[in-house]
Amino acid sequence: MAPGRRLVVIGAVAAGTTAAAKAKRTNPELEVVLLEKDADISYGACGLPYLISGVIPRVEALIARRPAEFRERGVDVRTRHEVLSIDTAAQKVHVADLDGARDYVLPYDSLVVATGAVPIIPSVLGRDLPGVHSLRTLADGLALQRVLREKPPRNIVIVGGGSIGLEMAEAFRALNLNVTIVEMAPQLLTFLDEEMSQRVRAEVERHGVQVRLNDGLVRFEGAGRLEKVVTQHSEISADLALVAIGVRPNVLLAERTGIKLGAGKAISVDSQMRTNLEGVFAAGDCADALHQVTGEKVYIPLGSTANKQGRVAGSNAAGMGCTFEGVAGTAVVKVFDLEVARTGLTAREARLKGMDVEVSSITAGDRAGYYPGASELHIQLVMERSSRRLLGAQLIGANGAAKRVDVLAAALYTKMTVDGLIGIDYSYAPPYAAVLDATLVAANVLGRCR
Repeated sequence: MAPGRRLVVIGAVAAGTTAAAKAKRTNPELEVVLLEKDADISYGACGLPYLISGVIPRVEALIARRPAEFRERGVDVRTRHEVLSIDTAAQKVHVADLDGARDYVLPYDSLVVATGAVPIIPSVLGRDLPGVHSLRTLADGLALQRVLREKPPRNIVIVGGGSIGLEMAEAFRALNLNVTIVEMAPQLLTFLDEEMSQRVRAEVERHGVQVRLNDGLVRFEGAGRLEKVVTQHSEISADLALVAIGVRPNVLLAERTGIKLGAGKAISVDSQMRTNLEGVFAAGDCADALHQVTGEKVYIPLGSTANKQGRVAGSNAAGMGCTFEGVAGTAVVKVFDLEVARTGLTAREARLKGMDVEVSSITAGDRAGYYPGASELHIQLVMERSSRRLLGAQLIGANGAAKRVDVLAAALYTKMTVDGLIGIDYSYAPPYAAVLDATLVAANVLGRCR
């Protein structure tokens, strides 16, 4: 890109701020304008449950960069500026200055769309009652924190048994509140196989959370504010409800512009984060990605992915030719005293794709058994029978699951066989691992030389 040209970035949380900063570093002569309709930018939304629980004492800790810091680096940050439309033929965006009560047109040479995702809120009766919350933005977190401080509830219903639902169950229990999780699916954490999910449910219930599976939301009830959550099979008294059933890509602006949508109705991008429109890139929770195991396009919104995609989009919008190598669905969530991790495909997912798989499920020590604090680590590996290629892994334990999954994610990236896992030189010291690491034990169950 020639000096003196302008890049406009729409959205300033994870992918957008990363794209803007990387583009400016790549080409200092490039004018970079970062537009965000909300007041907050560059914050760690994944830390909100820990702010609610008090583990993170101050909201300022979640803010990675403030607008002034970007401006010092030459990025023109404009908060409370909403992009109303994009004219790709004229290469202009129509912007509303929400505080200045004015509209203006901003020309661009390249554009990065990083509009993120929005929470899925079912269209049920009572969804707008005071006491019904979602948790996606910093403003959502502060609003929930304010309610908990000013008018503490006693009975809380969480609609959704995914990662956010379980993290918030822990946060509410830390505040000594009564918590019920309502989940329409037959298990918590549907990204796990059933056997592993059962371990998660046992941990949640051990900490006093009531779990109701196969039970969908019907409506919220209350006279002026929330009093009851009505589900398919029950009525639950509640003075606060958190809807945490997932997110969908925020693509209304992109769709109106003619930007092609792909997996999960997210923006379709190539490996360089380019959309179908010339000079327009997309990144983060509004964009799809290539799955490293299946080779198919998927929509898996994660903060880590958003930052990596933003970096590639920003580099390429500034004239580079970088690529994003895709995702394996690697994720980890803290569930009370457990680390719950996964990567690649579950056995259920692989079978639904017609794959013939073999599975190993083992329980081994997370460190030397004689070392203080040693505990069990549960590992499940999924292997394609014909090729012996590793397809996925799930790990649950008090210690060590969160980082061991990264080894297995690396194995998926390199298309390693399970026999290849056996050849890895794993580290050993009693405080950190058994003499045969739990990952190696799991691989040996499927390996040729048992």
